[in-house]
Amino acid sequence: MKFIILDRDGVINQDSDDFIKSPEEFIPIDGSLAAIAKLKQAGYRVVIATNQSGIGRGLYNLDVLHRIHDKLSRLLQNEGAQIDGIFFCPHIAEDHCHCRKPKPGMYLDIAKRFDIDLSQTVVVGDSFRDLLAAVTVHAKPVLVRTGKGLRTLENHAEDVKDFLVYDSLEHYVDDILG
Repeated sequence: MKFIILDRDGVINQDSDDFIKSPEEFIPIDGSLAAIAKLKQAGYRVVIATNQSGIGRGLYNLDVLHRIHDKLSRLLQNEGAQIDGIFFCPHIAEDHCHCRKPKPGMYLDIAKRFDIDLSQTVVVGDSFRDLLAAVTVHAKPVLVRTGKGLRTLENHAEDVKDFLVYDSLEHYVDDILG
């Protein structure tokens, strides 16, 4: 089975430097939900791996995060799709946890849970830390220009020069599915 890991903020939904703190602030990027539906129709398992340090910062709580993800699930159901899993890290960087990207803990947990080979898995992200975590576990990193993607290209041009880069998740999916 084909497997893909997606970052959430900046890949699926619009990102904010002030964090996505409510279901109302969760606004899908044009074409992202349809892209996920296309992946599912093509036989992919789709999992989200997302840093959510807003919880650790006290900006929102687990209940709010679950309501945001419920909104995502409802929107995907309207597209005829569903996510196979959502993994998140609620910690702040100062916690030095193993799960906060760029550390590979979330990806390793996903691999264990789904019994997958990460070297055969694509990770789509908009930030350098998404891609660095992917490289650490020998996954295949793909950068999108949405969210923080353009900033990542500017600040880490040399580091990402060998990665596939697409305008959006929609463009990536259209390319791989033809």
